[in-house]
Amino acid sequence: MPLLMLDLDNTLIDRDAAFLASARAFLAEHGLPGSDLGWIAELDASGYTPEDRMAAALAARYGSSVPARAVDALLDNGGADLVEVAAPTRRALARARADGWACVIVTNGRTGQQEAKIRRTGLDRIVQGWVVSEAVGHKKPAPEIFRAAAETVGQPLSGAWMVGDSAHADIAGAHALGLGSVWVSAGRPWAQDAYRPTLVAEDVATAIGHALDHACGGATGGGATGGR
Repeated sequence: MPLLMLDLDNTLIDRDAAFLASARAFLAEHGLPGSDLGWIAELDASGYTPEDRMAAALAARYGSSVPARAVDALLDNGGADLVEVAAPTRRALARARADGWACVIVTNGRTGQQEAKIRRTGLDRIVQGWVVSEAVGHKKPAPEIFRAAAETVGQPLSGAWMVGDSAHADIAGAHALGLGSVWVSAGRPWAQDAYRPTLVAEDVATAIGHALDHACGGATGGGATGGR
């Protein structure tokens, strides 16, 4: 059974849209300028800014206007109650399962928040497992988290594929292990010279299809390149 590893945030789900919806509600609830949403988005950096730095910056900007517990609630939730999985993504995952692939989510982040997203969207009933960096003690692109994903479903890493939107976390991690990879570009150009994805796709549903089709065609991961 081949292994298909999938990133969660901004790959299987639109994490940024959900977080910004929560941030918009936060601003409205506390009578803060709606124009601050752009500042929060820049500060958040698609979830890559550490939570303690986010909390400190929000506290410095809003001071006593916002209770600390409200800031904590925004960051603890992170939009987990608003995330969704698009229908084409569900169909692509169903095809992978029907074709005999073991699908495992590999995500950086806090265990509680990431598992809340997985369960809220029903991904826990679609994929065969998941690993969260906080739980395993290693973040992508470290090889240990990918090995933990394979161990979760009792499959070897050999012949596995990784699908994700992050060049550094997802594609560099797969490249270092000699795995096939599909970068979810969302219209962005590839900007790395040291490594490249095996394939590129505009969205995750197409990316999953590319991985399945390429693997069935007998090509191996690692050195091949495609897309742009």
